[in-house]
Amino acid sequence: MKKFMAGALLLTSIAASAQKKSNPEPFAKGITAADLKEKLYTVASADMQGRRTGTEGQRKAAAFIEAYFKSLGLKPGNGDKYQLEYPVYTDSLTHAEVSVGEQSYQIDQDFSVVLSLNHNATDYFSEAVFVVAPPAPTTPQAPGATLPDPFPGLDLRGKLVIIGAMGSNNDPRALRPLLNAAQKSGAAVVLIAQSNFPRKSSASAQNANMFVNLYKKAETPNVFMVSENVAKHILGSAFDSAKAGTLASGRILQANVKVDFQKATQVGHSTDVLAVLPGTDKAGEYVFVTGHYDHLGMRDGKIWYGADDDGSGTCAVLEIAKAFTAAAAKGKGPRRTMVFMTVSGEEEGLWGSAYYTDHPVYPLAQTSVDLNIDMIGRIDPSRKYGDSTNYVYSIGDDKLSSDLAPILDAQNTKYTKLELDRKFNDLKDPNRFYYRSDHYNFASKGVPIIFFFNGTHADYHQPTDTPDKINYDLYAKRAQLVFYTAWDMANRDDMLKRDIPLQ
Repeated sequence: MKKFMAGALLLTSIAASAQKKSNPEPFAKGITAADLKEKLYTVASADMQGRRTGTEGQRKAAAFIEAYFKSLGLKPGNGDKYQLEYPVYTDSLTHAEVSVGEQSYQIDQDFSVVLSLNHNATDYFSEAVFVVAPPAPTTPQAPGATLPDPFPGLDLRGKLVIIGAMGSNNDPRALRPLLNAAQKSGAAVVLIAQSNFPRKSSASAQNANMFVNLYKKAETPNVFMVSENVAKHILGSAFDSAKAGTLASGRILQANVKVDFQKATQVGHSTDVLAVLPGTDKAGEYVFVTGHYDHLGMRDGKIWYGADDDGSGTCAVLEIAKAFTAAAAKGKGPRRTMVFMTVSGEEEGLWGSAYYTDHPVYPLAQTSVDLNIDMIGRIDPSRKYGDSTNYVYSIGDDKLSSDLAPILDAQNTKYTKLELDRKFNDLKDPNRFYYRSDHYNFASKGVPIIFFFNGTHADYHQPTDTPDKINYDLYAKRAQLVFYTAWDMANRDDMLKRDIPLQ
C-alpha cells in the first residue's frame, strides 16, 4: 500500500511538472474570431429577446449556454445541475387611487407611483402637512452619506405630507433619501407635487419591476407624485404661495384625502449557468472565468440586443472553456479546477454573482481568482491615445493580490501584446467601473479579481448594441489573453496571495 501511494504521488508530481511546462498557445489559437462571431450571433439574436433577467429570452440563453457546456463534456457546476437557481420577485400594479373629497383623480393624468417604493395600503386622512422640498444635491452622494434633515422640528407621525416644488424628478434613487427621512420622521404617506402632468406612461404601464429581496427591515412611506390640480385641491388658498415658495413648512391643511395602492407580487426565478473542468493535483482549488449573459430585454417593441454588453463576455467564456477542454483532451488538463460561470441579473444590480458569492458552490477561501469579462468586443471612442485597435482595459489587477498584475503582464508580453490600460484602477475615477460588474461580488469576499473591459461607446445600453458592430479580431485577441492568464493561474504552484486590503 505504501509503495502504491508513493508511486501515485510520483506520477502526480510528474504530471504536474509536465503541465507547468505545457505550451498553451495551440489551444489559445482555437479561440477564433469566426467561432466567437458564430456564438455571438446566436446569443445576441432577436430570438433571445434581449435576455432580460426573469424572461423567456434569458431562459433561452441559459439553455443555449448549458447545451454548449454539455457538448464540451464539461461537468455540471452545481451538483448534478448546470444551472444555479435564485428567486426573482416581480411586481405589477393592480390598483392606485388618489381622491380629495368627492373628486377622484386618474393615474397618469393627475398622479403616478413608483412600484418599487410602495407597499399595499389604503389610507384616509382628514388633514395634510405641507413641507417645502429640500434642495436636490448638486453632486452625487456617497453611499451612507448623511443629508440635512428635510423635516426639522416637524411632528409628522402618522401624517399625510405634501411636498411642494420638487420639479419632475421621480427617479427612485433620488426619492429614496427623502423617503428615508420621511420614515424617520414617522410620516405615513408622502405626496410630491409636480408640474409635468399628464404623463404618457408611469407605473400603470410598468411591469417586471423585479427585485430579489422580498423582506425589508422597514417600509418607507408610500409616495405619490401628484399634479398641481391635486395639490391645489388640498392646499386651497395656500396653493399660490406654496408654488411661489413662500409658504412655510408645517402648515396644517384641512382636506379629506384617500390614497390607495395595491400591487401583486409574483415569485419567479433566474439562474446562473456553471460548468467545471476538474483539476489534477490541485482539484480542491478553483479558477473562475465569468461573464453575465443577461441584458435589458425589450422596450416599446424594440430589442436591446446586448452584443457587446455582455454577449461578448458570455461567448468569450464559452470559447475559453472550449480551449481548456481541448487541452484536457490532449492530456494537459489544468491543475486547479476550472469553473466557467455565466450569470444573470447583472443589469438589475449584480444579482446572479451576489447570489453565488452568498451561496457559493465551491469554497471562496479556495477560489484563487475570478477573471471577469464584461464587454470586450468594441473600441472606446473616447480613448484618444495609444493603439485603439490593440488594447484592453484591465481593472482590479492592483487590488487584493500583488500577484495579479505581474502574471497578466507576463502572459500579455509573451503572447498577445495588447496595450494593457489600467486607467480605471483609479478609485477616484467617476465611472467607478471597479464596482460595477460581477467581479466585485467576488472581490468583496476577498477573492482576487481581474475585470477585462473595452470601455463604453454610443451603443452602450441601447438597442443598437448589435453583433455586426463587433471588432472580431480584437475580440478574439482579448479572449485569448484571458485564456492565457487563466492557464497560468490554474497551473502555478500556489494560489494567488491575498495581501492587499479590500478597497
